Amino acid sequence: MNDRIRSVAVVGMLLLAALVVGTTYWQAWAEGDLAAKQDNSIQLVAQFKIDRGAILAANGTVLATNTSRQVDGQTFYLRRYPTGPLAADVVGYSTQGHSQAGLERSLNDYLTASNANLHTVLTKTLDRLTGKTIKGNSVVLTLRPRAQFIAQKALDASCGAAVALQVETGRVLVMASSPTYNPNLVERDFGAASRAKANCASPAPLLNRATSGLYAPGSTFKLVTAAAALDTGRFTPDSPFYDPGYCVEYGKPVYNFGLEQGGPERFGNVTLAQGLEHSINSVYCNIGKALGARTILDYAKRFGFYSTPGLELPLDEQQASGLYDHHRLFFPKHDYQVDPGRLAFGQERLGVTPLQMAMVAATIANGGVPMKPYLVDRILTPAGGVLERTKPKRLGRAIKPETARELTTMMEAVVTSGTGTNAQIPGVPVAGKTGTAETGTPTNTAWFVCFAPADHPQVAVAVTLENQTGTGGQTAAPIAKTLLEALLGRTSS
Repeated sequence: MNDRIRSVAVVGMLLLAALVVGTTYWQAWAEGDLAAKQDNSIQLVAQFKIDRGAILAANGTVLATNTSRQVDGQTFYLRRYPTGPLAADVVGYSTQGHSQAGLERSLNDYLTASNANLHTVLTKTLDRLTGKTIKGNSVVLTLRPRAQFIAQKALDASCGAAVALQVETGRVLVMASSPTYNPNLVERDFGAASRAKANCASPAPLLNRATSGLYAPGSTFKLVTAAAALDTGRFTPDSPFYDPGYCVEYGKPVYNFGLEQGGPERFGNVTLAQGLEHSINSVYCNIGKALGARTILDYAKRFGFYSTPGLELPLDEQQASGLYDHHRLFFPKHDYQVDPGRLAFGQERLGVTPLQMAMVAATIANGGVPMKPYLVDRILTPAGGVLERTKPKRLGRAIKPETARELTTMMEAVVTSGTGTNAQIPGVPVAGKTGTAETGTPTNTAWFVCFAPADHPQVAVAVTLENQTGTGGQTAAPIAKTLLEALLGRTSS
């Protein structure tokens, strides 16, 4: 009889232990997974009883916080965005009616104290046992609000984006997408938040163009082609070319960019470096034919193409750059599958994000070493202690240091005497590259990518503008210059 009692007692204790473990698991360790299921309405309602953590800019500016509301004796915390449209495409929104987007979605576990960090689990469990309101962790971003505001103001009514990276670390200092939206409107008037007037056919303000907008890079891609040409040893900055205004590919001429006076530009005898300085398509067309498409694309991979950048944003809000065929990423098995001449100067079927082109500039500036970009500087406990801090991460080596130095010198010439003179800053050497991508319409996609100071790089910038009648040097370069001045603490004379 005693044996039976002992057996029943053991079974009861095991069942009790399983209940305790299971309850702890689902309420603490696995709560983040439950929260991620956006169709779980009970879990979503429960989240609004948590004092959600704040999202802050690098200088402490509050980008997202809470306002409390009493309903039937219960306190609910609803989101408020004090800076409105500033960095809205990065911060995103968290609402009852329209779920979540941006960092509000991807960092939801931290913001609701549902992450599996031991400190968070213990604090949350103690708050539950004592009946206190559960408080989420706060997030401090790398964004600099003044420069972010300047970027969004400079983009104005244009559709496009501007990205600025800290060269040595990969910190995202600016990520502006235009048009943007006011996340405070999403809850009560989603239609108003999702509508915008801008200089493009489908403004789509809720699209983060910096990470999800895919554009033909035009001549900014010549940086990748030049990197492949120099790094393989096939060419030097002084390699000679003859430019009659076009190159012949598959028996047909591929022309240089046309002048306003009519007809393509012709430069005659030039070097590879001068080909970049004046953005001569025929030079790079011939380099593309010599190297082959796969070699150029292999180097593109080294700069981060063909993979998502790995930002803290939701994966479905980031796009990989590369060749696209029928809206799908495409890497050729054979060179003949791609037009190497047009690929070399940034046309063909290339689709790239502004973030990716900022990474290209930053990699050259960093001596050929690409850094993983990141938006989150640190995560704070409710008491203000540091729970986690992001450490800079190298992504291998894209090109030799010597290649990076040669490219830097070539890019400086673009700004001092080439197509990018509108980016000049008195007393600060700037290295840059213009781009004017054909879109099959009367308008172009205008680009400018750069870094400064060229002799001691600190900041890399990429600016993209849709539906432009002017060139990248005319429209995008001045915006990049303004951003560089803001981030470097300089003003125009």
